[in-house]
Amino acid sequence: MFVASLVLAAFIGLTGYALERAFEGWAFSVLRERMQSVLYSFLARTDISVRGEVLIPELVPEPRLDRPGSGLYASLYAENFRWESPSAAERELPFEDALKPGEIVFKGPVQTNVGGVYMLSMGVLFEARSAAGKDVRVTINVGENQSGVRRQIAAFRETMWVVLGGLGLLLLAFQALLLIWSLKPFRAVARDLARVQGGESEALTGDYPVELATLTSGLNDFIKSEREHLRRYRNTLGDLAHSLKTPLAVMRGLFENEDNATTLKNAGTEQVTKMDEIVAYQLARAAKSGHQTYSAPLPVQAHAEEIALTLERVYANKQALAEFEIDPKAMFHGDKGDLMELVGNLMDNAFKWCKSRVLLTAQPIRNPKARRPGLYLRVEDDGPGIPDEQIDEVLKRGVRGDERVQGHGIGLSIIGDIVASYDGEMIVARSESLGGASFEVRLPPLM
Repeated sequence: MFVASLVLAAFIGLTGYALERAFEGWAFSVLRERMQSVLYSFLARTDISVRGEVLIPELVPEPRLDRPGSGLYASLYAENFRWESPSAAERELPFEDALKPGEIVFKGPVQTNVGGVYMLSMGVLFEARSAAGKDVRVTINVGENQSGVRRQIAAFRETMWVVLGGLGLLLLAFQALLLIWSLKPFRAVARDLARVQGGESEALTGDYPVELATLTSGLNDFIKSEREHLRRYRNTLGDLAHSLKTPLAVMRGLFENEDNATTLKNAGTEQVTKMDEIVAYQLARAAKSGHQTYSAPLPVQAHAEEIALTLERVYANKQALAEFEIDPKAMFHGDKGDLMELVGNLMDNAFKWCKSRVLLTAQPIRNPKARRPGLYLRVEDDGPGIPDEQIDEVLKRGVRGDERVQGHGIGLSIIGDIVASYDGEMIVARSESLGGASFEVRLPPLM
């Protein structure tokens, strides 16, 4: 409002100055035309006699010329002849008295004993009426006091500034109302956000204008993401405490009731191993950060190559190689840890079961209406694959496809949790190109 007031004041000031200058130009133009009209009227009514005497009109063309102090003056000068209007009596006016025929002079305001006066003078040649006569040169002068024009300009200036000032105040009042009205949706967002912070509401649910839809949608996504993080942390702690209760209870019973050292050692080692697996799983599960509304895109190819090099060294005895069909524009919009867990577990599972080949495919999922694209991942191997009847069982936490293969059986469960946190889906099937297992992950675009 302050800046708008300054701009409006500058605009009104410049407008007023321009209008005042234009009116002054117009007023002085009218003044000269009026003086010129009086001068031409004198010229039309003035003549010379046969003997060369100047004959002036008995009735002056403008009544103000007969009124002393009227501010309008006139005079006629010729050789041995001088005439001044009654209004010019006792006024010291610098009239021209010897202009050449056809010469016109306009000047002013000339300072006199009655103030500034504008002068219009013209030289005229009257030809002789007879052969014995001679031509007569006459100078006609018309003057007008500037006070009349100044009063007009002052009256115009006063009226103009009153009108412009009133319009300026009306514009400021209208702008204030417009600002209050246009910021009303922001105040509604602030109130709804305060309700969310106070726990009275789960999300921003007001009816907001189109211009704020992206903002409120982003805030809702952010609120949902933060609550999902909090819920996952609480669930992880609860799951860890709950999972450790059973092996701890078994160990307590062993310490209280078992006297055989060998049995105690073996049973205790078994429970410690279970607790180690539980802690490893819960830590891995807590490590994934889940869906993030605002995150920089991560290129899939660079991180996949890093993971593949590591796994090729781990499974060097198989001499397995990773192949890529990755679109350079395939990006993961989320936490780097989630991408490493997702791709790492999928490829680790493929390397674990493959004979010699692992294929990773990555492509962006585009939607013209989406704020950012989704991601399609597929990891295939040339291993034995997973029978259809075992797919649901294998995806459960702690279950391994083959008990003879080392692992905790939590990798696929972690993948499922990550995919679910990004509102995605995972499909397990048989690879058409390699013949082994195929894991397809689809993370949808953010609308």
